[in-house]
Amino acid sequence: METSKVHPDIIKKTTYSILFIISFSHLINDLLQAVVPSIYPLLKDNFSLSFSQIGIITFTYQIVASILQPFVGMYTDKKSKPYSLIIGMLFTMTGLFLVSIASSFMYLLLSVSLIGIGSSIFHPESSRVAHLASGGKKGLAQSIFQLGGNAGSAIGPLLAAFIVIPHGQSYIAWFCLIALIGIFALYKIALWYTAHLSERIANKSALKIETHHLSKNRVIASLVILLVLIFSKYFYMASITSYYTFFLIDKFHISIQQSQVYLFLFSGAVAAGTLIGGPIGDRFGRKYVIWVSILGVAPFTLMLPYVSLFWVGTLSVIIGLILSSAFSAILVYATELLPGKVGLVAGLFFGFAFGMGGLGSAVLGKIADATSIEYVFKICAFLPLIGVITGFLPNIEGRKKTGN
Repeated sequence: METSKVHPDIIKKTTYSILFIISFSHLINDLLQAVVPSIYPLLKDNFSLSFSQIGIITFTYQIVASILQPFVGMYTDKKSKPYSLIIGMLFTMTGLFLVSIASSFMYLLLSVSLIGIGSSIFHPESSRVAHLASGGKKGLAQSIFQLGGNAGSAIGPLLAAFIVIPHGQSYIAWFCLIALIGIFALYKIALWYTAHLSERIANKSALKIETHHLSKNRVIASLVILLVLIFSKYFYMASITSYYTFFLIDKFHISIQQSQVYLFLFSGAVAAGTLIGGPIGDRFGRKYVIWVSILGVAPFTLMLPYVSLFWVGTLSVIIGLILSSAFSAILVYATELLPGKVGLVAGLFFGFAFGMGGLGSAVLGKIADATSIEYVFKICAFLPLIGVITGFLPNIEGRKKTGN
């Protein structure tokens, strides 16, 4: 079956200024989100939480984002809402402020739910902005966009280690000032986005038709494979984002601040690796980037629970570099499977990634309570082996080239 969709790329040249602004906004959004898991040791002490309750906090804000994002994406595919990005940031800022004054576990869950709502609004529409500004360099654009998010995830724990951990939970409120900077950046994006929508309406003749020749069943099967790969990646990532600091403190008896530095090194490696995956996928094919990124990290994850502190830090950097290149390639590959459905694809895959991260955190918290944190890292080490199923994905880049 031949699938043909109108693909709304009017801009002939890559608009780097917009890509960098939306990437910066993504940095702020994910920095704010990263503050909460980075202060889990503090919250654990303040509220006498179990690891299961820590997992429930992550599960709550990520499952809210997971459920809402596909619906937001489908809606904005039909009717774009440039100023909704600002609304998303306002939800995140409000949730973070409420975390700073939370006085109970249930209050924490309500607060992080608002952060999840903010994320569900931000990611589908901001991913569309990156797509529209790509000028055809979709892998590069998605990597620049993802770089901002991963950089924010790296910086958030570091700032929390030096601002919140020494002074207490109330100091989380200072991060609301960073959210205001994000709102200003998103206002600039909204102005450009609105102008671009007007240009698209005025230049309907410039719309580009993208075609692939996969059957409906093959498309569905390919999407399922991609979602299984997302499960593998983000279930493993959940072990790092929620429990890496506990693992280091428990196994090597280092301080909370020292553990945050190691988390920053991992997150920094993730940010650096993200920038590599997109352009390589544009040049050599996204399927091969996905394969190497997920399956290729397995030897390092299998070694990590058994080595010294120095090698744990080293291996975590290697894992971050390799594993992070997958998401941009997966997202662009999926948009090529479903041309013209950028919002739906972004919402579905960001949502599923958040859902798997949240579910992973909850499940792993239960396992940690029943066994140990070290055991959690030992079993999670096998997850990247699922990457072998990448071989079943069709080479749609090759099909397009031969079709042209």
